[in-house]
Amino acid sequence: MVNVRVKPDTLDAVNGQFEQPILLKPVFLNSVPKCGTHLIKNIFRMFVPVNQQYQDAFVQLPILQQNISAFNPLQPKLSWGHLLFNDTSAAATQHAHHLVMVRDPYDWVIARARFFLSDNFDGNMQLLKSGRISVEEILNLMIFGIYQKAPTLADIFNTNSVAWLGTGVTLVRYEDLIKHLKKLDSDDAEAYFHALLCPALGLEKLPSDWRKRVKVGSDREQSGTYRDNLTNINIELPERLPEMQQRLVDFAAPGLRAMLGYC
Repeated sequence: MVNVRVKPDTLDAVNGQFEQPILLKPVFLNSVPKCGTHLIKNIFRMFVPVNQQYQDAFVQLPILQQNISAFNPLQPKLSWGHLLFNDTSAAATQHAHHLVMVRDPYDWVIARARFFLSDNFDGNMQLLKSGRISVEEILNLMIFGIYQKAPTLADIFNTNSVAWLGTGVTLVRYEDLIKHLKKLDSDDAEAYFHALLCPALGLEKLPSDWRKRVKVGSDREQSGTYRDNLTNINIELPERLPEMQQRLVDFAAPGLRAMLGYC
């Protein structure tokens, strides 16, 4: 595990402005790293009492046993993390409403590179930041991994998302969430957030102020890992993954984008 520097937010204080129903079942927001984890977490935090939010740790497999209380059905909590699939994590989350957040692997490559190049990530990436490696080489390293430093794209997506499919989890695509945030006043957005939030939180309908809650939770200033809040990135990355790197993603993880609903 590496250190991630994230500025604190003020959402716990804002949470008290809203009437919060009691959470009756554990909810776990799982995600592939760099797929909008803080975005979905902060939105959900506006619908759950602070004392039912598990903030002791960002749940991951190496520290799962120390944080197993996050999934106690007798004391329901909202928790979040990057929990890869195996027998221990499957058993731990069996009573939780489990969501898995993903992102188009093409865009994920760029997002991962941007994060690694920032000062927010403390994971021995000085060589990437040195200017001695081309942008294309950096992108390829995001796809194929860095020996003893960072796993491959395929390994991350397979263990953190694909392996969970078919087990009762709810798959959430980052792009769908962003699409409906941009049109929050539409009927489609209301239907989307009803389907996202109500089953997880045990609600029959969204509260009347749901749009205000979503707006507060999705405020970019409240996310320490939003791209504009990352610090000291001195290498310019493309907005769109180059065609060759797209082909490399398809080679390295054949069928992945189709499995996640991107093609």
